[in-house]
Amino acid sequence: MLKQKSLIAAMGACLLALAPAACAQMPTTARSASLTEMGHKVMNHNSIQPETTLDISAEGEVMRAPDIAFITAGVQADAETAQAAMQQQATAMTGVFEALGEAGIEKKDMQTSNFSLQPRYTYVEVDEGKGRTRGEQRLDGYTASNQLTIKVRDLDRLGATMDSLVSAGGNTFSGISFALDNDDEVRAEARRLAVEKAMARAELYASAAGMKVGRIVTISEGGDYSPQPMAMMARGKEMMMDASTPISGGEVGYTARVNIQFELVK
Repeated sequence: MLKQKSLIAAMGACLLALAPAACAQMPTTARSASLTEMGHKVMNHNSIQPETTLDISAEGEVMRAPDIAFITAGVQADAETAQAAMQQQATAMTGVFEALGEAGIEKKDMQTSNFSLQPRYTYVEVDEGKGRTRGEQRLDGYTASNQLTIKVRDLDRLGATMDSLVSAGGNTFSGISFALDNDDEVRAEARRLAVEKAMARAELYASAAGMKVGRIVTISEGGDYSPQPMAMMARGKEMMMDASTPISGGEVGYTARVNIQFELVK
């Protein structure tokens, strides 16, 4: 009797040891069914369909009359020595600063944007005899340049301000641009317009495809575009006129770009 009980106990231990292995060798469908019956849900990832998306890029542009202008102007002086060139430009720039102040330009609206002192060379042909010549570089003097960026808040006096700058010794103009002193509101309007255009375009594509716009998946902002300077390279004496130099600000445009991804649904 004791041997029979020991044999039964040994057989039971073997069955318990073999159970996990047997379960591991069960087909996947059988194991899933068993887990489901035990109250665990098994997700079949192959049943998830990718969403239908539409990528739209749109721009919004808003035009406004400018209320400020930026002038890039200054003094350029040529002399035989570096010291003489620096002295000439310093004297002329002192007059320019004084003239701008008399024209109503505050010191905070004047900023040095470029300053340079460079040698100036000429190339000559040197006769070496026997009909041979060679080119030679020779120092011809120095050029000193001092450029200012000037913010003009009263556009009605823009032409007169430029004339007074020239009269005081300014002889180079390299650019003028117009802008809004506070452009936060106009930039926000351009962004709203860009989004509205993107939404309208998405509705159009969705309708043409027999679908509807479900939701916005992602939205990102592209680069903003602001007014760019107008090139105006000229020597000061050539700009002297009996009357104030006529300047037209026209309109400036601010552009915003958005990239939006929409989900389309049936």
